[in-house]
Amino acid sequence: MLNPITLAVVGDSAASGVGDSDDQGNYFGWTYHLAKAFQEPLVYINASRPGARSGEVLKVQLPKVLDHSPELAAVIVGGNDLLRSTFSPDTFEKNLRQTMVDLVSNGSTIMLLELHDPTVIVPMPYLVGRICRRRVRAINEATHRLSKEFGAVTLPTRTLTGIYEREKWHVDRMHPSKFGHQFIAQQFAVLLRERGYFIGEVQIDPINNRSRKDSILWMLRNGTPWFLKRSVDLFPGLIWLSGAELIYILRQKYSQLSRDHTGAVLGSNC
Repeated sequence: MLNPITLAVVGDSAASGVGDSDDQGNYFGWTYHLAKAFQEPLVYINASRPGARSGEVLKVQLPKVLDHSPELAAVIVGGNDLLRSTFSPDTFEKNLRQTMVDLVSNGSTIMLLELHDPTVIVPMPYLVGRICRRRVRAINEATHRLSKEFGAVTLPTRTLTGIYEREKWHVDRMHPSKFGHQFIAQQFAVLLRERGYFIGEVQIDPINNRSRKDSILWMLRNGTPWFLKRSVDLFPGLIWLSGAELIYILRQKYSQLSRDHTGAVLGSNC
């Protein structure tokens, strides 16, 4: 009998399965749907936690899975790092790199997920949107650099056809819906088959869109408390960052005007 493959998962809510749960509040998510599609013996371990950042993944979650010597390890993190006022691209990349070093040294093939652009589906003030896109870009650039370095299996989320269709997103517009999670599992299945893994078709359940009433109730019960909790840290930082972003834009425009003026003066003296 073949030894089972161990699939370990560390990360944040995108790894835990937020957006895909049953009536008892149990999360499933794309890694669960992917694990079910394997056609060879598999041990599935999910140590992720909603709200986790790269530092927690490295220091708390990773030790829990390394003892199992996973052949496959999904490292899904970055969304919470970018939402904090203390966000540092260098710190994120350092944490992710060390996580990958430890996994690869243990014989794991790593799976990474590119962050989507939340400004496409979540209306944001102009300055906040600029900050968010720049941070997403910084995280994705680090993810791709490390993916290339360590030979990871990486899903280019932003370029997937249909990724921003409404039915693929939970009512909070920050996490995939059940259909979205199953769609992501489908895409990873394709990539892993290319690496030689025996994976069948990922089950896709009928789409069950929430009614407007259900969406409002969910936001009141779950979305608002999360938003208020996160705002304690995030809002002061966003106010400061928005001011800094505005100054940055004005300086850029001033520099451009100065260059244009200098060029005009030099041209008139010729």
